Amino acid sequence: MKNTPLAPTKLYKPCNIGHLTFDSTTELEDIEITVGQERAMDAIKFGIRIHKNGYNIFAMAPAGTGTLTAVRQLVEHEASRQAIPSDWCYVHNFRQPAIPLAIQLQAGQGKTFKADMEELIDELSVAIPIAFEGDGYRSRAGEIESQSRQREINEFSELRDSAANAHIMLSETPTGYSFTPATEENQEISPEEFNKLDKDKQHEIQQAIIGLQERLTQLLKKFPTWRKEAKRKLQALNRETAELAVNHSIDELIEKYAKQPAMLAYLQDVQKNIIDHVGDFIPHGEKMFPFMEMPQESDPFKRYRVNLMVDLSDKKSAPVVYEDHPNYSNLLGRIDHQAYMGSLVTDFTMIKPGDLHKANGGYLILDARKLLFQPYAWETLKRTLQAGEIRVESLERALSLISTSSLEPQPIPLNVKIILCGDPLIYYLLSEYDPDFHDLFKVAADFDHAVAREDASLNYARLLATIARNEKLRPLSQNAVARVIEHSSRMTGDAEKLLIHLRSIKDLLTEADYWAADNGHPHITNSDVQQAIDHKIHRLDKIREKLYENIHRGTVLIDTEGKVTGQINALSILQLGEFSFGQPSRITATTRLGSGKVVDIERETELGGAIHSKGVLILSSFIASRYSRTSPFSIAASLVFEQSYGFVEGDSASLAELCAILSSIAQVPLRQDLAITGSVNQLGHVQPIGGVNEKIEGFFDICVKKGLTGTQGVIIPETNIKHLMLRWDVVHAAENHQFNIYAVATVDEALELLTGMDAGAANEQGIYPPESFNGQIAAQLQHFTMLKKDFDKKSEL
Repeated sequence: MKNTPLAPTKLYKPCNIGHLTFDSTTELEDIEITVGQERAMDAIKFGIRIHKNGYNIFAMAPAGTGTLTAVRQLVEHEASRQAIPSDWCYVHNFRQPAIPLAIQLQAGQGKTFKADMEELIDELSVAIPIAFEGDGYRSRAGEIESQSRQREINEFSELRDSAANAHIMLSETPTGYSFTPATEENQEISPEEFNKLDKDKQHEIQQAIIGLQERLTQLLKKFPTWRKEAKRKLQALNRETAELAVNHSIDELIEKYAKQPAMLAYLQDVQKNIIDHVGDFIPHGEKMFPFMEMPQESDPFKRYRVNLMVDLSDKKSAPVVYEDHPNYSNLLGRIDHQAYMGSLVTDFTMIKPGDLHKANGGYLILDARKLLFQPYAWETLKRTLQAGEIRVESLERALSLISTSSLEPQPIPLNVKIILCGDPLIYYLLSEYDPDFHDLFKVAADFDHAVAREDASLNYARLLATIARNEKLRPLSQNAVARVIEHSSRMTGDAEKLLIHLRSIKDLLTEADYWAADNGHPHITNSDVQQAIDHKIHRLDKIREKLYENIHRGTVLIDTEGKVTGQINALSILQLGEFSFGQPSRITATTRLGSGKVVDIERETELGGAIHSKGVLILSSFIASRYSRTSPFSIAASLVFEQSYGFVEGDSASLAELCAILSSIAQVPLRQDLAITGSVNQLGHVQPIGGVNEKIEGFFDICVKKGLTGTQGVIIPETNIKHLMLRWDVVHAAENHQFNIYAVATVDEALELLTGMDAGAANEQGIYPPESFNGQIAAQLQHFTMLKKDFDKKSEL
């Protein structure tokens, strides 16, 4: 019979102080926070360095593991070896104003180009007015106007002289011009005097007036043509003057950017537009050039501005951008509007860059969960990556919710590496339900939450030192580091592992630093660390305290002494936020003559989960295959978690349920001073379970409240020994033989501990010794079988 409890040395794996060759962490150098993440780091390096479409990266890790920090460090290191990408700007499209032009420039050149354009406009704002106010321009413009007026005057003078020679006067009236006859002394003849003239004279004068009127009509028709000629001459003069003023300034820019075709074409358009709209540069130009096209907007110079979308003048390497709020506008950019004369207007200067613009040519890091929570952000990112270009448009327009005219900026070619950070569940869900996901994110970097503890103590100490320095905390003493290492193993639930969940480690060090300050310690000591652990548990354990109080007061029935048939103490675990604890539960079983069915009351009442139901089916299969291979399985059994009013899930109670059923069949009582946990397979092997430390401590706390007897303890799977990192009070109780931890590998070993009987092994004929526990089971089942046969015969009669 195997009933020896585990040695106290197996209940807790202390840190080997000999490996910590320092007095405090001030002596330790910093270390990369990616300790133990070689697989994930290699995947990220591969994804970063392969320059093919679709090889974006998904970094899988739970929140708080430091994945984002690790990724940023690695990406920034890789980006530092790469060339700075191009600047990008939007400028006015003089040919199609609704489609602003996207211009690519060398890194840092965008800022220079923007300044050059501003300087050009400032210079022309001075040079153009000076050119048009100069004596040369005024003289030539006056000459054109004078010649035009003189020509009209000369023609009128000639007509007037011709009229005078015919003794006819040309006079101007409010409604036009009129001809009247005159005497030889050029005195106007009144209508009465004209009527006194003979008919031939009257006819002669009338014919002369008709001829002069025809000449006047022809002359008046020529005036608009002559004035147009004057206007064209003045326009030619203005253009010539403007070209002289503009070309000198803009030719320098054209020469400076001559090797860039897009820039050259744009500057030529600017040159032409300035000359065509030279009146914009002259104060009161509408009076000076009434015949020229005048500006309609409030700021006519806005069309010559440069909207610098991406400015990398202050960068020394490829950009690395992290977006904490990856919504549609932040990713893609937006087009703003402003109120003007009662309506909303926009132009190319109101195009704002998004993260894809800023990270173009570099790296964009996003939180996958936050991205998926933003409406249309995920679909927009996919569409942009597939198209290979950034197309700025409002979400309303992209969804065809509005049809008003707006800007359609030229798309900018996209060359960016996307790194998504998120839970593994998100990765697997996207893999399953999004057919585009693997086309775009071909590289998965899987981060681990724990690393092997063996030989990692010193590196882990360096990690603690790095975190303490980064967070401006006190240094840790040697013993404090040892205590953190031990607690780290406890948090992983494995004595052979160390937790690398950075948020949890940082929180622990931060709280330990607070208690060190409160205790007046210059360094964080092991007592400060323990105080931080204890205080956090105290903040969260109200529900545990209430549950244990109910057990102590007898409201929830749990026995810690004596023996009862068909009744056993099972152990479960409750997870409430960051806090988990073990809870003893009473399981009872009843058996009777039946048809071989084991009724799981939890499942029948829909309070049991699928995994729990599976465990019950496995144990029923074990009973039938072990004890009724050659005869009918003629029992009915019922199982239930007593005083359980919530959902039951998991198979960690299947060993306890099996023992309770066998106890009921054999009518052999089970020890109530022992609690048991573990799952069982069809062959009777005990399998490991989770939360073993919390489960043991839960029953220990109940036993302490009711009084330790020295016989109490917990039975656990043998395969869980490597996970034991129990509280010190539990270990001390085991050392003093006040509480015992037993490890079993089979059902028989558990039954021997619970019953005090030898389980018994079957001989070659499959028969168990009659005095053994298994022998009593076999005998009772055989008795049930005989009863069933007799009952069947009586039923036939």
